[in-house]
Amino acid sequence: MTSPAVRPGFPRTFWLANVMELFERGAYYGMNSVLAIYLGGKVEAGGLGFDKQSVGFLQSIVYAATYVVPILGGALADRYGYRRMLLVAFSLLATGYFATGYASAYGVVFLSLLVMATGAGLFKPIISGTIARTTNESNSAFGFGVYYWMINLGAFAAPLVVSVLKGFSWQYVFVASAAYTGLMLLPTLFLWTDPPRPPSTKSLQQVLAGAAEVLGDSRFMLMVVVYSGFWILYFQNFGTVLWYLDEYVDKAPVDAAMNSLLSTFGFSGKFVFDAEHVTSINAGTIILLQVFVSRLVKNWKALPTMVSGMLVGALGFLLLAASTNAWVFIAGIAVFSIGEMTAHPKYYSFIGVVAPADRKAVYMGYAFLYGVFGALLGSGLGGDAYEHFLKPMVGTPEGPAAASRFWLVFAVLDVVAALGLVVYARQFGTDTKATRQRARVVMGVVYSAIVLLGGWFLWRALGGDEVKPKIAVQAVIFLLLGVGGLWVGRRQPVAA
Repeated sequence: MTSPAVRPGFPRTFWLANVMELFERGAYYGMNSVLAIYLGGKVEAGGLGFDKQSVGFLQSIVYAATYVVPILGGALADRYGYRRMLLVAFSLLATGYFATGYASAYGVVFLSLLVMATGAGLFKPIISGTIARTTNESNSAFGFGVYYWMINLGAFAAPLVVSVLKGFSWQYVFVASAAYTGLMLLPTLFLWTDPPRPPSTKSLQQVLAGAAEVLGDSRFMLMVVVYSGFWILYFQNFGTVLWYLDEYVDKAPVDAAMNSLLSTFGFSGKFVFDAEHVTSINAGTIILLQVFVSRLVKNWKALPTMVSGMLVGALGFLLLAASTNAWVFIAGIAVFSIGEMTAHPKYYSFIGVVAPADRKAVYMGYAFLYGVFGALLGSGLGGDAYEHFLKPMVGTPEGPAAASRFWLVFAVLDVVAALGLVVYARQFGTDTKATRQRARVVMGVVYSAIVLLGGWFLWRALGGDEVKPKIAVQAVIFLLLGVGGLWVGRRQPVAA
């Protein structure tokens, strides 16, 4: 029996996929809107009391995993079926969220979040693949617009629920995320029908070989690394920005204004501006302005649009550097969100411009790697820097000035990334043997710098009176990434 489509041209599976996206993103952003506060919060206040550096390291690995797992997730879904892999993904998500809420040991929390990240990584390619296979040329733009809107609706609404739940218990936040994803097992079991798809011909070994080929494409990886500079800023929204709001910003003016507004409409509840609202500000700004911004830049070329968006994002962090005033803080997050919604949609257009004609699909398939670099560097180094430079200054007269310098560094990094993108387009934008050779040299320097960073972490881990295992693991990750990049890069042919 065929059920009627809600909109002509969209089958039931399209709408089911979007509902699943709404609940999965609600679970993800609901938890992550307060995860850094919970993990780093005082034990007597219900937190776990981990230091900021440990939290940053944990988040860097977990967030990076959500971008890496889809490499295998897409292949598994094509090979074993979307429905079967959705059951696996939602089971892992619900288990990971629930276990995280009731774990207190660092290692157990880490493992639980990795289970969650594995589920999230398996889920991503299934839903995006479903949207692609249930739309056509005439309705694809609208279909993906609905999909993108669902992502941000979940990111906007779930943190507002978190504001209520955490008032009862931190565990309720994680139970809610487990419930959101666990409930999605029901429509998967009873309503889901796999969209038509071509038969899978690639083994997992072939998929991994393809990934190695992409990682060895120095010209592509250079573009990813440059653009990752912007996403280093993005990942601060789940760590350092939340700690800064909690420890440096006077939230009272916003609380007073919001409670006055609510009382005008007859609401007697007490509003408290807190960490979870950062995610809602980001998503709410995108929901309100994405259509306007998209129309504004629709005829702009990809490169100037991306550069403009990245510079707007830098302006958002300059506002964070300018003042500890709560309203300036909100403006900074909103301005950064405008930069994000301006730059990121054009990223895929930019890939289409610089990719060789016979490799566009490959480039698109691994475009998400910006999130791996952004998470590993953004969350890891951000947490480390906050622990050493801002945490000791909390409550001191020098604190605001230190915070200003801290955010200024990120703004400058974003400007450097934007200028780097311009240089990339001019020096490496055309695919030739010469540009590939130059890119290989530059990426050799980048990977060597990552090796040196890993060596520095290793020295910090082993050079003191006692071994620091978390820093040692961080060192190993950077060493593997750097050495692996150098090795794979040298094995790839340069000829175009």
